[in-house]
Amino acid sequence: MYDPGLLVRRDSFMSRRKGVMSESLKYEIARELGVYDIVSREGWGSVSSRDCGNLVRLAIEKASRNSASMPE
Repeated sequence: MYDPGLLVRRDSFMSRRKGVMSESLKYEIARELGVYDIVSREGWGSVSSRDCGNLVRLAIEKASRNSASMPE
């Protein structure tokens, strides 16, 4: 059965997820992975799942290194 509230909840969830990774970081990592040309020509939808997964993996590694180097 259709639940109109479901769409609202999903949208609010998705809006919280936006902006987790800065656009500049995405493009920096895309350059490192060699997929920047694909992204600039065709957009993120043309990047393979494997490359997107690698992008996320590298972003997590960078975030871990940055948080580990920050004093508590």
